[in-house]
Amino acid sequence: MKTAKFGGTSLADAARFRQVKRIVSADPELRFVVVSAPGKRSAEDKKVTDLLYDCHAAVKTGTDPETAFAPVAVRFRQIAQELRLSIDLEAELRQIEKDLRSGASAAYCASRGEYLSGRMLAALLGWPFLDPAELHFFDADGVPQHKLAEQALMHRLHDMERAVMPGFYGGGADGRIHTLPRGGSDISGALLASASGSDAYENWTDVDGFLTADPRVVDSPEIIDFLSYRELRELAYMGAEVLHPESIFPVRSVGIPINIKNTFNPTYHGTMIVAEKNLPKNKKIITGIAGKKGFTIINIEKDMMNSEIGFGRKVLSVLEFEGISFEHVPSGIDTLSVVIRDEYIAGKMQKVLAALQESINADNIEIHSGLSLIATVGHNMASRQGTAATLFGALADANVNVRMIDQGSSELNIIVGVDTFDYEKAINSIYHAFKQ
Repeated sequence: MKTAKFGGTSLADAARFRQVKRIVSADPELRFVVVSAPGKRSAEDKKVTDLLYDCHAAVKTGTDPETAFAPVAVRFRQIAQELRLSIDLEAELRQIEKDLRSGASAAYCASRGEYLSGRMLAALLGWPFLDPAELHFFDADGVPQHKLAEQALMHRLHDMERAVMPGFYGGGADGRIHTLPRGGSDISGALLASASGSDAYENWTDVDGFLTADPRVVDSPEIIDFLSYRELRELAYMGAEVLHPESIFPVRSVGIPINIKNTFNPTYHGTMIVAEKNLPKNKKIITGIAGKKGFTIINIEKDMMNSEIGFGRKVLSVLEFEGISFEHVPSGIDTLSVVIRDEYIAGKMQKVLAALQESINADNIEIHSGLSLIATVGHNMASRQGTAATLFGALADANVNVRMIDQGSSELNIIVGVDTFDYEKAINSIYHAFKQ
């Protein structure tokens, strides 16, 4: 038994709805489906979710709801008409317009794309429709309660053979609609896969699988056949955007593999995300490379800092007081560096520096902005001699200056900080050094 999630590009127009129906109909094991809102039909197009956020913003500024909602209504009417669906779409659209006039929240507005997409695919397949507003719970502070959602889904699915459910949203303790982060439909799909007792969770998108590097940086990177849940977390955190990193938690605990598949190339095997024990023995040294731009590093020097009890706490307390989270804290005997996203420290730099000097009386504090982080990830790195030498040799050959090095205790990845103007060159040099 399988659960599948279809992303926005898979449901952007009527032809793609039909393609999804062909995929589902061809696989009798695929019995539960989660959907996103329709995505872009072309590079110049807008996602329905973005249109709905625009709609909410326009209504708040006094724009007529019908005018603001018109582009969304047109998209769904066109899909419904081409598919000849037997649902009362006009009643649904009138209700959303009414709710807009009544001051509906941004979360409610954004959720209507998934809601209508789910209603339409359920009608096209002839399957029951599940509304996550009744099943995916959020507490009074708007924090999702995944365990409660999983229990509610298990109860609801007990006697159901098949179902379609929208992703991305749920119902709060306050009786209002709440949404997950962008890409949250991946999490909804994982919860449904776990609650239904599925043997596999398929995540259908518009690429053949997880790539070893960003194709906007590396020319024609290879597709990863297998990676572990932990490798996915590392790569997704560092910018690989095929799957939401939090979506692994509901399926990892029960060992359900995730299969990344291409809606437009359905016979391709895609990428399998599995437990470490299920990885193939001949897996490559490096699984993937991912990176992010836009970081600042604060370098702190003080003699004998290693013997000063509470030194690290004092540094991090300054950041905590200013509401700043950090990414990495590599250190030496007399040095400590803190890596922070630019947007977190923007407008607070001088205040932070003054507070740090007052708190720790450092010998020297330097700021280096314009930093990018690059993670080289792979389970086999720890067991192969010379991995770090290959990586840093490649960067040296490319004349890339390494500003920071950080390696986790699991030896699953090596993170380097480089000047942003060297970002693309650094990723390409690492990729080609390990390409086999």
